Amino acid sequence: MKLIIQIPCYNEAQTLEVALNDLPRQIQGIDTIEYLIINDGSQDDTVKVAKHWGVHYVVSFTKNKGLAKGFLAGIDACLKNGADIIVNTDADNQYCGADIEKLVRPILNGASDIVIGERPIDQTEHFSLLKKKLQHFGSWVVRAASNTDIPDAPSGFRAYSREAAMRLNVTNEYTYTLETIVQAGMYSRSFWQARCLSWGL
Repeated sequence: MKLIIQIPCYNEAQTLEVALNDLPRQIQGIDTIEYLIINDGSQDDTVKVAKHWGVHYVVSFTKNKGLAKGFLAGIDACLKNGADIIVNTDADNQYCGADIEKLVRPILNGASDIVIGERPIDQTEHFSLLKKKLQHFGSWVVRAASNTDIPDAPSGFRAYSREAAMRLNVTNEYTYTLETIVQAGMYSRSFWQARCLSWGL
């Protein structure tokens, strides 16, 4: 069982090493953990830092293409390199690397195909009151549209089974977070059994 952890990066040289150091090296039930960065047109030493640290794969764009295209390019590279589970996290160390074990556990146990980490929105001090309200409202709209129970739809801390990743189809050029949840909800009502779970972090 191979897990590849992918990190979208845009000028993340100052924080990337900290984020990489926080990632797990072993998880029970996973035979191999590998690491991939998506260099979205960085103009700093992001790639140099990643290679020096020892990431296994680097997907590079010559110019910035945005979160959605970077995410899909990473997913494609992970699949081509034999990932059974793919985790997407951030280069600014927003998420705790130790929680990746919690994120992948429902997939390993066969309970889920997609797992989305829930951020403590109301307790996040640097989020303004307006941003908190918009986050909650946006997630409510996505839940209604997708027939899922995801409390933090914009969260980029996600795990996908290989089967789920192969079915992703993102048309939005700017973000993938909401569209993929709606797709998962649609698939689960038709031919694909996509079970989305949220894990409070």
